[in-house]
Amino acid sequence: MQQILIIGYLGRDPELKYSPQGAVIAQYFYRQYRALEGQERRIAVRTEWFAIKAFGRRAEIAGEYLHKGSRVYLEGRKRTESWEDKRTGGKNYRDLVYLDRIEFLDSRANGNGNPGQ
Repeated sequence: MQQILIIGYLGRDPELKYSPQGAVIAQYFYRQYRALEGQERRIAVRTEWFAIKAFGRRAEIAGEYLHKGSRVYLEGRKRTESWEDKRTGGKNYRDLVYLDRIEFLDSRANGNGNPGQ
């Protein structure tokens, strides 16, 4: 198991889906900025994107309180999902972070609704 720790900003609003059994699932994309020092001491920004998947109560919280631009701390496990492309028959793979813990880093003053504080 690989544990992933991330601090950054959501790249889009969480998308809630429901399984046939009624379990709630949230999927969203998350971006992390990393400053890199370039020539002439210019600072360039490099963005890393992570696909996040949350289940149950964590998914409900994400859907209720998070939106594009929300700043959060996430802990999770790296998982690789695979599926067959119906057109080509080829196998596709995607790495995801299955969310175990979330902390809201935005303040209420920013209008991001930091629940529980």
